[in-house]
Amino acid sequence: MPVSMSYSDVPMYFAYHRTSVNNEHRETFHSHLGVEILLIHEGKGTMIVNNNRYEIKPGMLCIFQPLQLHHLTLDYAGGQSFERSMAIFEPTMFADYFDKWPALHDFYAFICSGQLPYPCLYELQDLTLLDHLFRNMNERMPTLPEADKQEEISLFLVNLYRLLKQEWERRNQHAAVYQTRRKTHQVENILSWIEANYAVPYRLNEMSQSLHISPFHLSHLFKEATGITITEYIATRRIHQSVRLLTTTNKPVSQIAEEIGFVNSSYFCKLFKSQLGVTPHQYRKKWTPH
Repeated sequence: MPVSMSYSDVPMYFAYHRTSVNNEHRETFHSHLGVEILLIHEGKGTMIVNNNRYEIKPGMLCIFQPLQLHHLTLDYAGGQSFERSMAIFEPTMFADYFDKWPALHDFYAFICSGQLPYPCLYELQDLTLLDHLFRNMNERMPTLPEADKQEEISLFLVNLYRLLKQEWERRNQHAAVYQTRRKTHQVENILSWIEANYAVPYRLNEMSQSLHISPFHLSHLFKEATGITITEYIATRRIHQSVRLLTTTNKPVSQIAEEIGFVNSSYFCKLFKSQLGVTPHQYRKKWTPH
């Protein structure tokens, strides 16, 4: 399945994951309905977000906005394992808990605003504290009574954002030292081209000529970097845009299908259901606030 989207009826999803070469899997482009904060404990690989490619390394922390497509390719060479913790939550449900600390409340709003200049932070000075915070929450979550979860989650987020605020301030004060580490990769040019053209009919030869890469090399390069074909990714990008339109506008499904590049709305509905498990109408009914 080329697209994955996570959502839940609970206010927060918290998880710790460890994978190794024995249960290796290649992730696809995916997103979540809430904000995701991801902390890498061990492992290496590459990540694609905002059409840019980043190196994955221990101590890396990433912040993904709702419905922001991202992709991880993990390197299991030499028996390397991969450990990460993640917290996914609906930001509006916890904003009131920050009211007592105006500066922290403003920082929380900024992080959740979708205006971050970069999604990934490296060389964190408070890494030990962050690691302990995530691991402690991971151990406690399964044992918490339902009546206590909202309060415990809010306390976790307050402490988490307090540490993130300190890191962010240090980064702004020493921008030259804390420069985001990123290597430019040809796949970024392909993703940027798709971003500008995903809503029009896809023709490999046109993309090839525009990017000055042979059709064969272009297709091979993209599949090697992402694990899926260009056609699959374009379908993924279109479906994610349709989710935005379904949840933020009252446009008819047929109009949304046309805007994102599907000439046949029936095919769009069939593809949407095959990837998300519900029809566009059902999705809008369930996830649009009333």
